[in-house]
Amino acid sequence: MRINELTSFIGSEMLDLAYEELATDEVFGKFTEILHQRELVVVRGIELKPRQQLELAQRLGRPVPFLMAKYRHPEIPEIMISSNEVKNDKPIGVARVGNFWHQDSSYVGAPAPYTMLHGVNVPGTSGHTLYANAADVYDRLPAEWKAKVAGRTALHTVNKRFRVRAEDVGLSIAELRAKVDLEHPKVEHPLVRVDPDNGREYLYGAPEYMDSVNGFDANENEAFFTLLDRLIQDEARVYTHRWTPNDLVVWKTATTYHAATAVEPGVSRTVHRISIASDER
Repeated sequence: MRINELTSFIGSEMLDLAYEELATDEVFGKFTEILHQRELVVVRGIELKPRQQLELAQRLGRPVPFLMAKYRHPEIPEIMISSNEVKNDKPIGVARVGNFWHQDSSYVGAPAPYTMLHGVNVPGTSGHTLYANAADVYDRLPAEWKAKVAGRTALHTVNKRFRVRAEDVGLSIAELRAKVDLEHPKVEHPLVRVDPDNGREYLYGAPEYMDSVNGFDANENEAFFTLLDRLIQDEARVYTHRWTPNDLVVWKTATTYHAATAVEPGVSRTVHRISIASDER
């Protein structure tokens, strides 16, 4: 087994591991330690059956079945299939997901603390995933903005990214917004948090999943969101994961911003995703 840092600011990779080795208490303990300190872990090229991926996820917490049943793995409901492939004239998974910067499910009251992806069929030329460290983003926040956000909360919402469904056709924009707010009410989270694993302060919130910062006027919100987007997307502080077959990628959802990039036309891509809840976080 070899372990390398992916960047100075986020992520480590573990190489030359088989499932049987990763599943041992010693190696999985090291994996968990790295995850908690580095926010993101990549286990390169580890062949996993869906049941084995589930078993690894269960070591971290409680895997949660995906909300939309039609995109669940047919045998393991805790696995969501993210795929642009079609079989028997039916999509085998959800084709377009997470293609914007976000922290997973921040629009709910208690988001699951871990996300696990396994690359089942992944191209190396597109469909990359971008990652940034929320503590690193906070560190780069100008001092005047650190003072402005101290002690504040923000409202998180899914309405900017809500997908229009068949039953929504015919609704006006105002009616659709009202319906989304009723089905998915805004939730409030502290804007600056402390990571219990390493004691670092980090920003919790991405513009695409935030409605506003409490106490900010419209101009302040716009200025803050613009600054936050610039800091998150700074190319010098982003790790680009270029997938190779059977990569296992796990991250802490609160402290890791990420975004999926587009898959080039005519290229298939399938990834198995597990959201992992915990009673301790």
